[in-house]
Amino acid sequence: MKRQNLRTAALILCIFSYLLVGAAVFDALESEAESGRKRLLEQKRGELRRKYRFSADDYRELERLVLQAEPHRAGRQWKFAGSFYFAITVITTIGYGHAAPGTDAGKVFCMFYAILGIPLTLVMFQSLGERMNTVVRLLLKKIKKCLGMRTTNVSMENMVLVGFLSCMGTLCIGAAAFSYFEGWTFFHAYYYCFITLTTIGFGDFVALQKNEALQKKPPYVAFSFMYILVGLTVIGAFLNLVVLRFLTMNSEDERRDAEERASLRRAQNNIHLKPKEDSRGSNAIFLPVEDRMSQINLIPLIREDAERQRRQSANSVAAVPSFCTCLCYRPQLCGSPAPSHPETLSCHTNPVYYNSISYKIDEVSLSTRGQTGSSPGSTLSSNSARCRQHPRLRRKSI
Repeated sequence: MKRQNLRTAALILCIFSYLLVGAAVFDALESEAESGRKRLLEQKRGELRRKYRFSADDYRELERLVLQAEPHRAGRQWKFAGSFYFAITVITTIGYGHAAPGTDAGKVFCMFYAILGIPLTLVMFQSLGERMNTVVRLLLKKIKKCLGMRTTNVSMENMVLVGFLSCMGTLCIGAAAFSYFEGWTFFHAYYYCFITLTTIGFGDFVALQKNEALQKKPPYVAFSFMYILVGLTVIGAFLNLVVLRFLTMNSEDERRDAEERASLRRAQNNIHLKPKEDSRGSNAIFLPVEDRMSQINLIPLIREDAERQRRQSANSVAAVPSFCTCLCYRPQLCGSPAPSHPETLSCHTNPVYYNSISYKIDEVSLSTRGQTGSSPGSTLSSNSARCRQHPRLRRKSI
């Protein structure tokens, strides 16, 4: 949880810093130009008022009429073609502002239409983007195989590069088409395509708004609609590939933390070792488990009775294959070389074994060792006289 909080705080700080930088840059670039345009408009307005002897009220009325008449230059906005264009700008959140409902009923329907249409459209574009990325990955794999490349795996870098080139190609195709049909420069047409496909939709450049294009140019209208939908799909595929992976980081971290907490609770529940219920009467052993550490089990050396071992040897054979056992003995008894460090072994020594789970260890008699084989490196045989004289010196290890 701490990691998610730090990431969120860092993102908030980054966004505010980005906004401050953007505000400073736009202020430096646009402020003087805005002042110049304002002075020019005031000069033109004064010339018109002196030339045609308009009063201030007449001039404001003229301005209002010009603004209201601007959308109608494209033809009738609320016929089927114009309404379809408006519906696209609503559910895709482009919102040019070139047309807006004029009646109260139209405004109410627009709100309910957007509530259902916007989420549906976002899900549709995300799904199409995923399918498109899958197709592109398969095509890249086949291309690599046809070229005889050693590795045909498609990496994330390959997908990002293809997605970026697809976005650039889509923008360039749209810019060339709209610069031809609308009479814009290539730069302005490219700017229009970028603002449209990123759903910013300023409305300073809007296609299909000249010479009644909505009614008189059906092929151009169809191309514009398809370009917006296909272009948004391409952009959505690229964003789904790059951006959405980072948007799910918080949820993935929360799920990982929940799994770690559940695993820790299971480890604490299993830390209670229950020895085998027999006549030994051994006590239960508890060990603390710290966070993000392995579980530690303490297995005491079992005090064995030679007579009971011989009686239970036949029953304990079946349990032998599931364990790896070894013999522990005094070096001086069997002639083994002395260890490099002094160590005194006795029946009261408790060896510590580390493993990841709790378990019970079954008894294996000394006579069974001869049937299952001794541990590697051990020179002490179960039939040795010295071993028979010291039946309590054996211990088991995992």
